[in-house]
Amino acid sequence: MPPDKAGIIPRLYPSTGSPVNPTPTLNTLRPSACPGLLRIVQALDGGICRIKLAGGSISASQAHAVADAAQAYAGGVIEATNRANVQIRGIGAEQDALIAMLLAADLGPNNAAGDDVRNLMLSPSAGIDPHMLFDTRPLADQILATLQDHPRFHALSAKFAVQLDGGEALAMLEHHHDLWLSAFEREGETLLAFGLAGCPGLDAPLAAVPLAQGHALVVAVLERFLDLATPAQTRMRHLPVDNFLSRLSLPLLPVDGFKRPASGALLHLGSYPQRQHDHVYVAVVAPLGRLDSSMLKGAANLATDYGDGTLRFTPWQGLLLPNVHTDNAASVTERLAQLGFLCSVEQPLARMIACTGSSGCGKGLADTKADAVQLAALQPGHDVHLSGCLRSCAAAHVAPVTLLAVSPGHYDVYFREAAAQGFGRLHARTLSIEAAGALLRARSRSNTDD
Repeated sequence: MPPDKAGIIPRLYPSTGSPVNPTPTLNTLRPSACPGLLRIVQALDGGICRIKLAGGSISASQAHAVADAAQAYAGGVIEATNRANVQIRGIGAEQDALIAMLLAADLGPNNAAGDDVRNLMLSPSAGIDPHMLFDTRPLADQILATLQDHPRFHALSAKFAVQLDGGEALAMLEHHHDLWLSAFEREGETLLAFGLAGCPGLDAPLAAVPLAQGHALVVAVLERFLDLATPAQTRMRHLPVDNFLSRLSLPLLPVDGFKRPASGALLHLGSYPQRQHDHVYVAVVAPLGRLDSSMLKGAANLATDYGDGTLRFTPWQGLLLPNVHTDNAASVTERLAQLGFLCSVEQPLARMIACTGSSGCGKGLADTKADAVQLAALQPGHDVHLSGCLRSCAAAHVAPVTLLAVSPGHYDVYFREAAAQGFGRLHARTLSIEAAGALLRARSRSNTDD
């Protein structure tokens, strides 16, 4: 991939007060297939710019900047990602101007080399969830600052990711992370259980630390990883955990009493009470993860008029509008629906995930977006993931049903099973969308255990 020209754009970073060149050399901006804000990666439908958001949160003014940049310098397609970030697709020749607009809105890293490593996922309801054991946002800010400011951590893979779970009812617990931390209480004390190369919804933790040691734990684990990893070992799953814990430079506690309750299955759609009295959050899904500039601007205006002036992107490829007064919840939901967002699980498309597919990705074997719309019209009655190839870019977790493309308009069908690897158990091969819809409708009537 040829280098982009982002290095010519200066920026005044508020944290230092001095002008900094965000991409001064190609040694700072590493070659990678992963898009970033400063690295535009080419696809069939143009360039992709991925904007990593702290805790998924974006201000209304920043949302307007993203919408304006997408409209002015790209094809207008904005995507909510499955790690609560946002990306712009279809970027043309004026990528320098697009990057400059996003940097001016303070959507970039605090230094250029730190852009790749800002991979920390929180619950979209951090700080407002009635079930949270602590507000994860201050600790998250501390971790993100360290990831960006510690030069050694810039050697981490652009895919290396951390999850911080504060016990919220609204949480994506099945996305695998290189390091995950999950809060629990024991004898009146809040502790952080943690695990490597897994997730709190499926895997047992290895040990725990007091909440006050959360930042130190992250630093110790990442330092130890970099001590042990070879250049080919880019993810935690590439390393054996034997002797890993014994070499960490802080005392560890047993995980007796840890049990992570399952998150609410429907809490990412609809309106739900917050910790704050008489306030709710309103959560919606962008159809197949995509929204246009008018949708994003409209949601930002609603956040200003009825919320606190912020939006939060979610791991379910949607938006959460926090701090809405209870009396306004129905009106906000109705206006979001008018903008084109999906607001109810009763809408079949709200239960569909689809990758870019062959319309924008050279590896896609089918037009998954169009096929998902067709499948939703057939009322399949299941949560379905359509993947254009084995990479499973659209879903970081295993969906109840996966349709894996084998040719245009045809898919192998998998059902999730705990004992099966990958997508689950292969149930049928080379089905058309119509045949897949008929199969799923029949299964919905005879077997609801996914």
